[in-house]
Amino acid sequence: MKDPRTIIRKVLLTEKGTAMKEKENQYLFEVSPDANKIEIRLAVEKLFKVKVTKVNTLNRSGKQKRLRTMKYGWTADSKRAIVTLKEGDKIEFS
Repeated sequence: MKDPRTIIRKVLLTEKGTAMKEKENQYLFEVSPDANKIEIRLAVEKLFKVKVTKVNTLNRSGKQKRLRTMKYGWTADSKRAIVTLKEGDKIEFS
């Protein structure tokens, strides 16, 4: 198994993610693009010592952006994971 810190890149603290955390006990993570749901579940359980019941993933393609020289470039592609925890478990962020 890969190192959990390479699978979970960062926790996304957004307005939508905060609402999901409060209502449905779901947390939003940015993950490695080559990680699958099983690896994400094991990484979250190992890093935060919680029980994961469900993992949903979504691939986000990069957007086209205009540069100063009237050329176009692209922002990076990313992958997100929505992780549902067992009832009663929660992750504390410091």
